[in-house]
Amino acid sequence: MEIKQLNLIQFRNYKRLEIKFSKTMNILIGENGVGKTNILEAIEVLSLTKSHRGNDNNLIQYNEDTMKVKGTISVEQIIRKLEVEYSEKCKKTKINGTTIPRIGDYIASLNTIVFSPDDIEIIKGSPNIRRSLLNMELSQISKAYLIHTNQYNKLLKTRNEYLKILYTNHLGDKSYFDILTEKLIDKAILIYQMRHNYILKINEIIESVFKDIHSHLSLQIKYEPNVEFSSFEEEKMRETLRKVYQKNYQKERNYGMTLFGPHRDDFTFLLDGKDIKLVGSEGQKKAAILAYKLSCIPIFEEQTGTKPVLLLDDIFSEIDEKRQNKILKYIGKDIQSIITTTDVKRIRKSLLKDATIFKVISGTVERMI
Repeated sequence: MEIKQLNLIQFRNYKRLEIKFSKTMNILIGENGVGKTNILEAIEVLSLTKSHRGNDNNLIQYNEDTMKVKGTISVEQIIRKLEVEYSEKCKKTKINGTTIPRIGDYIASLNTIVFSPDDIEIIKGSPNIRRSLLNMELSQISKAYLIHTNQYNKLLKTRNEYLKILYTNHLGDKSYFDILTEKLIDKAILIYQMRHNYILKINEIIESVFKDIHSHLSLQIKYEPNVEFSSFEEEKMRETLRKVYQKNYQKERNYGMTLFGPHRDDFTFLLDGKDIKLVGSEGQKKAAILAYKLSCIPIFEEQTGTKPVLLLDDIFSEIDEKRQNKILKYIGKDIQSIITTTDVKRIRKSLLKDATIFKVISGTVERMI
């Protein structure tokens, strides 16, 4: 999978921009604040229809009403034209000029893995950040996951609303509530299973990647659903969830919200068996996140039949040449990468020979090599 061309219209600091990327390594060089990260963000929007950086309306250039991100991509030599348009009122997506009404039918047209300095919050931040990461990755490789997650969230909202009704009005229909709970369980089971299996696959890869790019210490991911399962076999999970919801009915009714389910999931990075948030250095935390992201590449390829595009924001700024060489084994010539940096001197010369280099100056991008 590769991005052949990217067009931005009224996106952040770009009035209009067109970039043609090479199919392997692309390096964006420029000072801080000139818009290098905005280009990576635009590709993320083209892929996922949203940015991890927050409010969608902030993507629209100041004093404008709309923005567009367009991309020409190639997947196994099949060319597709993608488009995402935002206004203050709506979001539109198109594939080959045809409007795609449902976001779920657009996601996975372009698969991306993003690494940025903000990713330290994956370890330091709230469980919601880690759940969002899992959802973003699994939605790209499984349409079933995306569909079930959307359906789960709708049922969750309805169930929470009905819990409030049952709390304030004892005449509420408990049988209807039980039907909602059964439907919620149906959707929850697949979400739990897919998250569990995905993290198992990550753990088959991440330790060797971490040791290769950073240190000899062991690194694993521990999946932490807030329901304790003895097994991830469907019927046993269903039985466990029924018991949990029955036992906690009064508690959930009093709170007016569903207290158990995959919307309360979390996972932890374990460094030699201990929570890296508590025992790890800043360097170890950053390396752990990078190892996690690099471990996703073969899983994406296995599940989709093609490698994702790597978006690497300032990845080499604090990494010596020895570790650059180790990371480059995973960012080879058979995968497209788009990398930002403030100083070309931070990147070894042999790498620059194989890369397409762009100079970014506020609002403009010029191809250098």
